[in-house]
Amino acid sequence: MKLWVNGGLHDADAARVSVLDHGLTVGDGVFETLKAVRGKPFALELHLERLTRSARGLGLPDPDLDEVRRACAAVLDANPVELGRLRVTYTGGLSPLGSDRGDAGPSLIVAVGETSPRPGTTAVITVPWTRNERGALTGLKTTSYAENVVALARAHERGASEALFGNTVGQLCEGTGSNVFVVLDGQLHTPPVSSGCLAGITRALTVQWTGAKETDLPLDVLEHAEEIFLTSTLRDVQAVHRVDDRRLPGAPGPVTAEAMRVFAERAPLV
Repeated sequence: MKLWVNGGLHDADAARVSVLDHGLTVGDGVFETLKAVRGKPFALELHLERLTRSARGLGLPDPDLDEVRRACAAVLDANPVELGRLRVTYTGGLSPLGSDRGDAGPSLIVAVGETSPRPGTTAVITVPWTRNERGALTGLKTTSYAENVVALARAHERGASEALFGNTVGQLCEGTGSNVFVVLDGQLHTPPVSSGCLAGITRALTVQWTGAKETDLPLDVLEHAEEIFLTSTLRDVQAVHRVDDRRLPGAPGPVTAEAMRVFAERAPLV
């Protein structure tokens, strides 16, 4: 495997960043995960726009998007896979120990790993921890992901593939790496970004293509929603057949099935 690290391709066993990189020592970095199908990254420009927004939110210099494009192309060319998880990581770079950022400039790492299509339905759980809709990192896709690691491990322990969070005021927010949609009285809803959720690329396309409403929803909406589905770069639109101990027989339901159809039809054109 070859990775792009700070300006060029390197074999995986020779690729290096400093152990004092701020992304490692304090989680000072942002990233994007893209689906790559036969060497073509999905919605690349939309992901690059969000990478820039996240970097600005952390006070990092704007990434050189031309370099990121070159890096993605080089990595995909060097590592041909049918379906890949393409990861772009952009950090504060070599810095002193502590929260102060150094002046060496940011680090850029791009890598790809082979992945498999997700099943059409999945199980999720809710967790007791909350998203802070007013935090300094709210809405940014940062490398500070330890909270998600803990929640996802809890989900796996309970036979689920995702964990869903509420926010500090008891509203439904998001998953560890996904956005959530629910069907109420036949109408499709998803939490607004003001809930504290990440503005997912697949989420935005799904809202645009299905007419879903952005609605403040209580966390307990999951107890009576007619249908539930997740969206993310690697899941696309994925129906939920179980939430905690509640089963949703017949998933995907009709609204979810239509969202899946529309997304599959339109996504290749993005």
